[in-house]
Amino acid sequence: MACASIPFTNPEDFAGTSFPKLIGLQADQFETQVGPEYIFEDIVGKSAALQRVLHQLAIVAPTDATVLLYGETGTGKELLARAIHNLSARRNRTLVRINCAAIPSGLLESELFGHERGAFTGALMQKKGRFELADGGSLFLDEIGDIPLELQPKLLRAVQEQEFERLGSAHTIRVNVRMIAATHRDLPAMIREGKFREDLFYRLNVFPVAIPPLRERREDIPLLVNYFVSKLSRQMGRQIKTIPARTMELLTNHPWKGNVRELANFIERAVVLSQGEELKVPAGEFIPSESPNITPISRFKQAERNVIMDALKAASGKIAGGGGAAERLGLKRTTLQNKMQKLGITRAAV
Repeated sequence: MACASIPFTNPEDFAGTSFPKLIGLQADQFETQVGPEYIFEDIVGKSAALQRVLHQLAIVAPTDATVLLYGETGTGKELLARAIHNLSARRNRTLVRINCAAIPSGLLESELFGHERGAFTGALMQKKGRFELADGGSLFLDEIGDIPLELQPKLLRAVQEQEFERLGSAHTIRVNVRMIAATHRDLPAMIREGKFREDLFYRLNVFPVAIPPLRERREDIPLLVNYFVSKLSRQMGRQIKTIPARTMELLTNHPWKGNVRELANFIERAVVLSQGEELKVPAGEFIPSESPNITPISRFKQAERNVIMDALKAASGKIAGGGGAAERLGLKRTTLQNKMQKLGITRAAV
């Protein structure tokens, strides 16, 4: 299955949408429109790194194999879990989610496996756990590395044998649940430190999928920016039609330590600030706190240098003429040569 051909799940969400154009850059550098072939389940991108992940998902999703998603915070692990469920034979049943890091350890066992009335102080009625609610569907255990060590044997049994008992009950409940887990932690290191059970790791690590951070798929950033600007503009009643080239360069070269989540939140703030037809961003926020000597001007020069270098590489070092870097950038040959001289760029460096 080719990943680029996976259909967009909700095409009606984009009916009649006019995506912002990227001023000053040619279409072969930055996409001027986020097409359906670049969107699946709100996962946006065309990079080789992301396509590899989507290809793995296309392979494993139709099976009932347990999937373990590795990735930094903000890389979209929950979106991928939803995609796995929606591509599976269980898509008409429930996808139940639980964030193991967000629930106090004393309550997590009850959340996972449920409890009987009177099982503990405050248990006023019977409650089904997430495993029971996910019967016939899928269960997504986010931040699995944060589950307490003392609870891991019971989780192992539930994952492996598909059976468990509610708190306060001796009755065994059997379920049919497809497991999807995710973590940003180094589980093998946690095993060595005695913080995570090795047998549970092997049971969850049946089909591991490593999700690349945003810095390793920068070619997806313009697509993501267009996607978020278009979506948020509609939600907020804005009429944003253009994204300046300098703005896109800054966005593309920013480190985005919080990955796609940080980018989405930043674009939301930018859309709020943009009263006209042009996207306005708080450019001062692009200066990293650990590098106080870096000025907005120097960061812009670096971004400009990167764009010119990319254009030269795409043109195999050719500056003028058809298909040359000047044409790709929409610049005159002399203008590009002047910029290259100021930025210290030579064709030999390409």
